[in-house]
Amino acid sequence: MTTPTVSNGSTAPARRLLIVGPPGAGKGTQAVRIADELSIPAISTGDIFRANVSGQTELGVLAKSYMDKGEYVPDSVTNDMVRSRLAEADAQDGFLLDGYPRTLDQVEALDGMLAELGTPLDLVLLLVVEQEEVVQRLVARGAEQGRSDDTEETIRRRLEVYAEQTAPLIDVYEQRGLVRRVDGMAPIDEVTAALREALGAR
Repeated sequence: MTTPTVSNGSTAPARRLLIVGPPGAGKGTQAVRIADELSIPAISTGDIFRANVSGQTELGVLAKSYMDKGEYVPDSVTNDMVRSRLAEADAQDGFLLDGYPRTLDQVEALDGMLAELGTPLDLVLLLVVEQEEVVQRLVARGAEQGRSDDTEETIRRRLEVYAEQTAPLIDVYEQRGLVRRVDGMAPIDEVTAALREALGAR
């Protein structure tokens, strides 16, 4: 596969990416596929949290103190974890962030991190899905995997939180001309192909 380029007139490789979409949109699966093809790390905030907690880093210990009390980990802690991860050697030539930023404050924090690194964001890949279909998809997954957090009530609440907190980010990135929309309800391979096309791959 040829190196994808930003399709807004720039010839710079599109290698600093975000993947965005509601719970159940398939972000994790697609992030790994696209990142593998581009030979860049797929960076999930969930993975960062687990790595810091299991490694008992200073940030991990701090995050665990909040999680053990059932409280949200403050943005400041999450931001520091992401900043540390983006500074690692494997992310110097690009990255695909999954699950961050989630709020407008985190967008501002990420802007600052990328400015420090001298590496602007190339594209935001948005997986568009039908809410009711996602609810049914996640309910089915919860039943199959015995996941207590995938009840219809909790799923709908998570979708509400996404709409309230994360959807506004899309407007910010739209204004910057960075958003590429892809139908997330298509079969997995078709979604991957559409993401490749959105990246400008030929």
